[in-house]
Amino acid sequence: MKPSEINAKWKVLQERISIEFESDFPDLKVMLFLIGVQELGKGPKKYSKRQKEELMHIATCRLLSEMGFYELEGLDQDGWPHWKLIKAIPPYTMLEQEMLMKSLIVSYFEDIYPAD
Repeated sequence: MKPSEINAKWKVLQERISIEFESDFPDLKVMLFLIGVQELGKGPKKYSKRQKEELMHIATCRLLSEMGFYELEGLDQDGWPHWKLIKAIPPYTMLEQEMLMKSLIVSYFEDIYPAD
């Protein structure tokens, strides 16, 4: 996808999520948190700051697994997924990282929640 397509789809996704959760437009961190909660599968609940960071890490690994960078190793005794880096991630610029993550997040939500 071209950056303009990614940004257009990103805005639509932000609007959809903001309506669904009755909140402001979510940024990348919020989207990663939501994906982490989805991937953990324990539903919405109160998470500590450390757990929120871990949820964003889970989401990042899950998204980058689509490109072959990570693979799921398994779940720990508490049901939290653990990922293994299997291929070095190229040194993307900040803009490239942002566009890549937006693209992967858009694709994730399109797969999970297809457009009406």
